[in-house]
Amino acid sequence: MTSELGILAHEIEAPAGEIRHTILPGRDLFSRRAERFRHLAPGHPLEEYLDFLAIVADAQQAALNRFPALPRPDPGEQAKCRTHGLPLLDVHSWPRHPAWRDGLTSILQQLTNAALPDATQETITGLQQKSDAELEQMAGRILTGDLAEVSPRELPFVAAALQVYWLQMATALGEDAFGRLEQGGLCPVCGSYPGSGMVGSATANPGLRYLCCSLCASQWHMVRIKCSCCESTRGINHYTLEGSNAAVKAESCDDCNSYLKLLYLEQDREMDAMADDLATLSLDMLMDKEGKSRGGPNLFFHPGMA
Repeated sequence: MTSELGILAHEIEAPAGEIRHTILPGRDLFSRRAERFRHLAPGHPLEEYLDFLAIVADAQQAALNRFPALPRPDPGEQAKCRTHGLPLLDVHSWPRHPAWRDGLTSILQQLTNAALPDATQETITGLQQKSDAELEQMAGRILTGDLAEVSPRELPFVAAALQVYWLQMATALGEDAFGRLEQGGLCPVCGSYPGSGMVGSATANPGLRYLCCSLCASQWHMVRIKCSCCESTRGINHYTLEGSNAAVKAESCDDCNSYLKLLYLEQDREMDAMADDLATLSLDMLMDKEGKSRGGPNLFFHPGMA
């Protein structure tokens, strides 16, 4: 483990007005994520699960490719959210279109033809038999982080469908539809917490940090050496695993005892916010021993799986 304290000279960034604030995901996100899962899987302690998630990501991409156009927020609502610093597609207030369940149906149907363990196929069958009301209730719990009543086996499938739906809505609207939020640690698109962050995103300044939404995969700028949960700049520490290349670090905050993983793309340009987060759960275990809690979820990891 290594620890870094304070603000370093290379952390100084360009004035906010010169920085692209929000970056929406590409429409090929899930196919690229599937490739990353397959790259990370061989020889990994979670090899079987990472291989499974690659299959899920392939199904997500297929569902996204055939997703229908949906009603969008009217220009007045868009302007109001930009003016008042509100997420336009807020997970707490945006009325989910039932098309998200059609996306789930598509994903599950594709997976019935995959070479998956019997227990996984039984979970798929069980989800296919659930009522619309049951699925909506489960979706609501996932989106609010209330996973106590959500089965660890069912979580990845429903979360996958919700990701497809929100990515579809976000990319259909375009970056100009979204403004900055008053609370800088929440996604400006949907108001979700980040699952991780990236340093060196696809911008002119390779030193910028972008937080990565755990739901819609949008990225938004937040200055470095600042807690994404409480926005404190005091007591910020960085941890890595001994023997690693420091491509993934955990940034912790002493004020609120939270942490968020940061992926340094200069070490590996192919890293994925969700896949590489899951592939470094040993770092989460280290942070748990340090008494720190995750500042945002990975929707493919249920606390009951730990």
